[in-house]
Amino acid sequence: MQRGFYVDTERCVGCRSCEVSCKQWNALPPYVLGKTGPRWRRVVSIESGTYPAPLLVNVSTACMHCGKPACAAVCPTGAITKRIEDGIVVVNKDKCIGCRYCSFACPFGVPQYGEDGLMQKCNLCLERVERGEDPACVASCPGKALHAGTMEDMSKLASRKAGRKLAGATQPSILISR
Repeated sequence: MQRGFYVDTERCVGCRSCEVSCKQWNALPPYVLGKTGPRWRRVVSIESGTYPAPLLVNVSTACMHCGKPACAAVCPTGAITKRIEDGIVVVNKDKCIGCRYCSFACPFGVPQYGEDGLMQKCNLCLERVERGEDPACVASCPGKALHAGTMEDMSKLASRKAGRKLAGATQPSILISR
């Protein structure tokens, strides 16, 4: 049962509540002018179109918990693994040596490095998910634009709005609708 995310870009207003709650839940350093510290979740604004019909789309992104995670494939110490029971890609910081191979391999720029020089990233709020709760980012989204769960459930939600799975060699576990 692969877990992942669904982002409804029509509902995302770019408030960044998901970013803030992720930082707070995971005790990541807050934003300080000129320094953001690790950001496990990021809202990316994409502009397209031209006058008179410009378009701005906000997409909340984090680790894609890929079906074939490139980060895990290149990790020389086995610090990055994919859980069999739910497909969540996790990092064992005790095994990480900070070589940054995962950063080079990830096509989505997900791996982040803390002041300790070790890799860290979204783990889908594993503790919350194991208690049957939504990840902090999902729970805090005021527009209900962000969802997490099994890819089967996320596909059902996305199909209501012609959402599509993000394509890629790593098989990212995210669906996006527009």
